[in-house]
Amino acid sequence: MTFETKRDVLNWYEAQPASLTAEFRSTIDWTSVRKYPFDKRFVPVLFYMRDVESLTDMYYRELKRTPTGRDPDIRKFMARWGEEEMVHGEILDRFLNELGYETSKTWHEGVRSSVSRFYKAHAYAITTLTNLIGTKFTATHMVFGAINEMTTGQAYRALMKKADHPILTKLLRAILREESLHTNFYASVARLELKRHPMSRKLARFVIDHFWEPVGGGALGRERSDYAIAQLFGDEEGRRSIDASVTQRLAGFPGFAGITTINETAEKCIRTGRLVDMNARYAAA
Repeated sequence: MTFETKRDVLNWYEAQPASLTAEFRSTIDWTSVRKYPFDKRFVPVLFYMRDVESLTDMYYRELKRTPTGRDPDIRKFMARWGEEEMVHGEILDRFLNELGYETSKTWHEGVRSSVSRFYKAHAYAITTLTNLIGTKFTATHMVFGAINEMTTGQAYRALMKKADHPILTKLLRAILREESLHTNFYASVARLELKRHPMSRKLARFVIDHFWEPVGGGALGRERSDYAIAQLFGDEEGRRSIDASVTQRLAGFPGFAGITTINETAEKCIRTGRLVDMNARYAAA
């Protein structure tokens, strides 16, 4: 797909149907969840994914305070994006409950309150900086979003294959259809913004090379992030998926030829995450 403007990208996105509709959710046989085996090492991964999805509104609020978030086309996309990501979190929470891991009705508030003051202060500082830089930072925001959506998509694919649970597979396939739309929006707008000005390209490349980290790592803790990455991508197949579906795709963006940051960061997370034992923190009801 080739787009000339952000409005073209938005029009394409808005023409795509949602996947996790009420009708789709009514077809889920929740009573069958416990009929199939589920490897307990993926329970902390599911909690992490749920929590990352539930923090989307926090990221949205942060972005709305910047020139990027005030762009009418991006803002309109993010309104739907935020709603869909919250539904993803609710779906994953329901699966965990049906699997036997009871959660509070106010689990959202618990996740938000667990975000450290340091992260909030850091996010505020970044927002202030981006306001000073102005619209030239939009490319950086969009590249960040594209990478995070690409890696999230690969994480869901890896979990779907490794867990091999038919109910979860059905849920993740629907989530992935929406995540793919999000990826395409971010990636398409990122390319347009990167083409506009050399400064945008240099800034985006510098920030990704020096400051990118897996989504949720800063807000939820690197220990949880590293564990999830080690479980999902800690084999050769996982490493290849990150390289082929994230790094090589990113290398095609203007100004990102030869990028190695994603692979290198993933490798560090895998090494650290292998030493983390998360299973004792999560007990079935």
